[in-house]
Amino acid sequence: MAEAYIIDAVRTPRGLGKMGKGALSQMHPEHLAATVLAALKERNNLNTADVDDVIWGTSATMGLQAGDIGRMAALDAGYDVKASGVSLNRFCGSGLTATNLAAGQIMAGMEDLVIAGGSEQLSYVNYYGAKLREAGVGSAGMGVSNPRLQAKHPQTNQGVAADAIAAIEGITREDLEVLGAESQRRAAIALNEGRFAKSTITVKDDDGNVILDHEEYPRPDTTRESLAQLKPAFEMFFNMPSEKDGPTYKELVQKKYPGLEFEPIHHVGISSGVVDGAAAVLLASKDYAEKHGLKPRARIVAMANVGDDPTLMLNAPVPAAKKVLAKAGLTKDDIDVWEINEAFAVVVEKFIRDLDLDRAKVNPNGGSIALGHPIGATGAILIGTALDELERSGGRYALITMCAAGGMAPAIIIERV
Repeated sequence: MAEAYIIDAVRTPRGLGKMGKGALSQMHPEHLAATVLAALKERNNLNTADVDDVIWGTSATMGLQAGDIGRMAALDAGYDVKASGVSLNRFCGSGLTATNLAAGQIMAGMEDLVIAGGSEQLSYVNYYGAKLREAGVGSAGMGVSNPRLQAKHPQTNQGVAADAIAAIEGITREDLEVLGAESQRRAAIALNEGRFAKSTITVKDDDGNVILDHEEYPRPDTTRESLAQLKPAFEMFFNMPSEKDGPTYKELVQKKYPGLEFEPIHHVGISSGVVDGAAAVLLASKDYAEKHGLKPRARIVAMANVGDDPTLMLNAPVPAAKKVLAKAGLTKDDIDVWEINEAFAVVVEKFIRDLDLDRAKVNPNGGSIALGHPIGATGAILIGTALDELERSGGRYALITMCAAGGMAPAIIIERV
């Protein structure tokens, strides 16, 4: 099997995911994605005619985010027309899955130079979804739920699922607020020390004017005391019918877990931030890199995908991590950096407890609670963040994984070279 190498990884800063308030909210989604593709081209002096494919992840494939962003963004970025492109959707895991598929093609010997990544403009998604709701089109603009599937696998609101997991695991709101405050503290240190500078680009318009050159979401003054004052964010969903005359979101969980009593505890301070952003990873075969003077930064060691309970939907990262470690022939003690997406604080807290990890190695520079979660982009962002941290700290291996709707988790292990 051929080796697949990461040559470079770039991302935009994350803008507030509010239409008209976030710096990136007025951009076309294809232009947002094109910014990181253009950066890869310029930073690595790429002959874009050699790019075999651009594999792109986006979760909310609606309106301007529908269609094949991978191809259209490459054209927008000035790539040669020979550079093909495709888009995929594994919900939150889209950007990570795009990278895994790109690596798999290179390792299989089918391709030599592939770009993977993802983007999400949650400002646009929420705006467009609201317009569809006003027009009476589906639930949140995403279509009506499938009654046959709900009868087999009840699927609830993700925040409600997070609260249910906390109750099952005996994890308290106070436990989660410790994690949330720590995410903000670590992110503030990382930003102050420029730990993200190598991967973060400045977003500009066609005239060269700066659109965004800094993270808009972090709240570095966050404390456990300030988090304790926040109201639960998903309380409204507990007794809200999931569809007309249907069960509530809480009842959907209780259909699968009879007798489970749980209350709303997750709030905005211990849940991932709503933001806009894009990220891309450049991968190449060993032969292509050597022939074209590209210096590898990391080697792809192993990849895995796991499905888990669709009702609780957020618990797949632990089995995904175990599976990818087994494929790599490694143990948890071999991993120097763990990047586990902070979709909700309970996901990371359960992960740390289940695997008995050193907390200092998990999301050492903060996570999506502090920095935000541009859904389709986050997996690619975390790969770049993990690689930057390996280079900064001198570590060897990083494991990246994240929960995805439907009860899934992709995972990858990379090795610094």
